[in-house]
Amino acid sequence: MLAIGRRSRIGALISAFTVLALAVAACDDKIDSGHNQLNGASAAASPSATDVPGDDGDPAPPASTAATPAGKPTATKTTQAPPPGNEFTGRLPKFGKPPTPVRIGLPEGAGAPYYARIPTDQPVAFLTIDDGWIKRPEALELLRESGVKVTLFLTINAIRDNPDYFKPLRDAGADIQAHTLTHPNLKGKSYDFQKREICGSADQLAQLYGQRPTLFRPPFGDKDATTLKVAHDCGLTAGFFWKETVDKGIVRYQEGKSVQKGDIILMHFRDRFVDDFIAALQAISAAGLTPALLSDYMPAK
Repeated sequence: MLAIGRRSRIGALISAFTVLALAVAACDDKIDSGHNQLNGASAAASPSATDVPGDDGDPAPPASTAATPAGKPTATKTTQAPPPGNEFTGRLPKFGKPPTPVRIGLPEGAGAPYYARIPTDQPVAFLTIDDGWIKRPEALELLRESGVKVTLFLTINAIRDNPDYFKPLRDAGADIQAHTLTHPNLKGKSYDFQKREICGSADQLAQLYGQRPTLFRPPFGDKDATTLKVAHDCGLTAGFFWKETVDKGIVRYQEGKSVQKGDIILMHFRDRFVDDFIAALQAISAAGLTPALLSDYMPAK
């Protein structure tokens, strides 16, 4: 009888341990399931590469979708930005004095001519920076340290919150030109709509910075015959597209794998401004070219 009682108690203990083990396993399954669900939610919330704005998309509201240049671009990548507080001077290429500009002739007509590459034999390229939404404090130091001159195509809505930010950039060698009031797609719009956007932006930039623009870039690079006629009627001598784009420190080429003489390069005022600026200058330097101003190659007005 004592042996039977002892065996009964041992069996009861084994049963209890079995029930406890099963309960722990069930809890582990629930925890793993919940962890997987959380991971799945996080992955779904993370943007894919297709969510990144296009070459001329705005980096801050109001967001817009940009047209990507035709063809499959090649790309080169610059080095990553140093930790905050480090100098970037060592990453900037050194350029000699640019050649004395030889101005090009413009075709006669009722519309402004449109260029992605300036027809010049001089060893120069043109860095252009669009919009003005994100105003990084490093931009001024980069201009001063590099000693290069750039062309800014500014959107009125983008600069309205702090137009004074661009005055020191202008004084350091940046040339301010027109990029519409609100950054709409102009193609297919009426003459009056396009005139309000193009003339209005040139007029307001003149009031803000003391000199009326003479050059123009349509948002997204999209334009039609009306766009070019309006630009001409607004007193702008030429409109511009681009041959290379820069974003997140990567240079993308429409033709070949290097910058060509007269190429126009597009970047934006974005969070990675330092990387983009340095990448553009490195690409120009690697091609044996020097940065120059677009306006220096246009006929004097």
